[in-house]
Amino acid sequence: MTDRIYNVLFLCTGNSARSILAEAILAKEGNGRFRTFSAGSHPKGEVHPLALKTLAALGYPTEGYRSKSWDEFAEPGAPEIDFIFTVCDNAAGEACPVWPGHPMTAHWGIEDPAAVEGSDLEKERAFGQAARFLKNRITVFTSLPLSSIDKLALETRLKQIGTMDGASHAAADTAGGKVA
Repeated sequence: MTDRIYNVLFLCTGNSARSILAEAILAKEGNGRFRTFSAGSHPKGEVHPLALKTLAALGYPTEGYRSKSWDEFAEPGAPEIDFIFTVCDNAAGEACPVWPGHPMTAHWGIEDPAAVEGSDLEKERAFGQAARFLKNRITVFTSLPLSSIDKLALETRLKQIGTMDGASHAAADTAGGKVA
């Protein structure tokens, strides 16, 4: 068993909803094995209130999250990232900064709950669904034998996780096969 702590960065365009949800979920579900971060290519500057409400309703901490640029993680002195997961299709298609180290990447796109129009209940339902889809992916990720799996097999599994239930159309198209 290794004591290594892995740095994980979740990326989205606005860094206000999906990437924040993922950061919070992995921070708790990772049981101290992961240091989590999130960022956006064009951060909105604030966390979506329904993201925080959803996290609180599901028993996750809501303090300390902020919408920030992915440039913070490409600067000298930034933490060396082991894994980068894009959770929105727009961020997956953008030219990313050069990241320190050699992080493994995968696209885990899900539909944007912040884009849902309708009643407050419909919007809350969309955030809850996004959180469940992300938790399912994170649960599979945290069960992987990171210290003993070979790199090619790990890359394949990370990409397959992105095609799980709830995958956006672009995410489903990026890897073959579904993961249960």
